[in-house]
Amino acid sequence: MTSIESVTLEVADSTAANRFYTTAFGLGSQILLRASEAPTTGFRGFTLSLVVSQPANVNALIDAAVDAGAATLKPAAKSLWGYGGVVQAPDGTIWQIASSSKKDTGPATRQIDEIVLLLGIEDVKASKQFYVEHGLAVAKSFGSRYVEFATGSGPVKLALYKRRALAKVVGVSPDGTGSHRLTIGSDAGPFTDPDGFAWTTASQTATL
Repeated sequence: MTSIESVTLEVADSTAANRFYTTAFGLGSQILLRASEAPTTGFRGFTLSLVVSQPANVNALIDAAVDAGAATLKPAAKSLWGYGGVVQAPDGTIWQIASSSKKDTGPATRQIDEIVLLLGIEDVKASKQFYVEHGLAVAKSFGSRYVEFATGSGPVKLALYKRRALAKVVGVSPDGTGSHRLTIGSDAGPFTDPDGFAWTTASQTATL
């Protein structure tokens, strides 16, 4: 089964970005950083989600991120599906922090249960077929709106969503140009998908 070992974010200042992610989320080898000045504007077409067990953990992570320099795009709140909020890191990456639970069951921690990479796609059906042809297995599919892949024991999960819908979920304009500033490290790569998202073999991924 295809697994995603890491996601590399291309950032203008890798030292500052490393400081932010270490301080805010305590992320290690799953999120790598590479210095880049690739032109990019507006929405980059993806989000990363941190899935946790309870609302108190959502609040703890969002508070830590804001204290470390993130901007709040959507304050944490209850919804039909659970509890969550959205922040934007200083490097521009958008992070959703969420729990399917609406009630706390213990003291607040910053323990992360899952990391989910959500790609904003123009044609979900076509991209689903592309990924299946490149060895990924579909775990859940809701027509032309959403697809979730089975990525085994890998630390990063993958899903596809309509670009405009994803932008709406996180509270930004769907408009954007230039580089995604993202590389996905997996045993499925290397290739570039129809929306320009770059994949590489995990062994070729490096952090600076």
